[in-house]
Amino acid sequence: MEKTDKRAAVKIEPLVKEAYLAFIRNSIGGGSWRNLYALVNGEVKDILNNGELSCAYFVATVLKTFNLIKEVHATVSGAVNDLLLFGWEEAVNPEPGDIIVWTEKIDEKGEGHKHIGFYLGNNEAVSNDSKTGLISKHHLTFGEKDGRPVRTIEKILRYSNWDKIAG
Repeated sequence: MEKTDKRAAVKIEPLVKEAYLAFIRNSIGGGSWRNLYALVNGEVKDILNNGELSCAYFVATVLKTFNLIKEVHATVSGAVNDLLLFGWEEAVNPEPGDIIVWTEKIDEKGEGHKHIGFYLGNNEAVSNDSKTGLISKHHLTFGEKDGRPVRTIEKILRYSNWDKIAG
C-alpha cells in the first residue's frame, strides 16, 4: 500500500518484512506474552503458566500483528496449521524471518512440548524462554552437546508473498 503525505509531498512505502524483523529483534527481553487467561472448567486460569508455555502465543501474536496468520494461537500445532493454511511453505535452510519448529522435548514433569520461534540469521533464533518467561535470543539449535544439536529442528516455514502484505 502506497501512502502520500500531502503536506510534504513525500512518497512513503512501508517495508513490511523489515518492520517485521525489527519487531522480532525488539521483542528480546520482553515479557508481554507471559500470560493468557481462560476459563478452564469454570475457573480462571493462566494457560501459559506465567510464561512457561508462551512460545506459540509469542510467535502467533507477532505474526497476527503483521497479518501473516489468521488468528492468535496458544499451541504450536494450532500456530503451524494456521501458518500452512495462510501460505507459509516448508524450507530446507533457514533465512531471517522464517519460523522454526523444534522437536518435542520432555520436561521435568514428563510432559512433551514442541517449541516455536523465529530465525534471525547467523545461526541465531528468538523464542520464549520457558524458565524465565521472557523472549530470548539463542543459538539456532540451542547449542551442541557431544557434537549434536541440543534441540533438533523439525520444520522451517517461510513466507514468500511479502509484496501482498499491506503496510
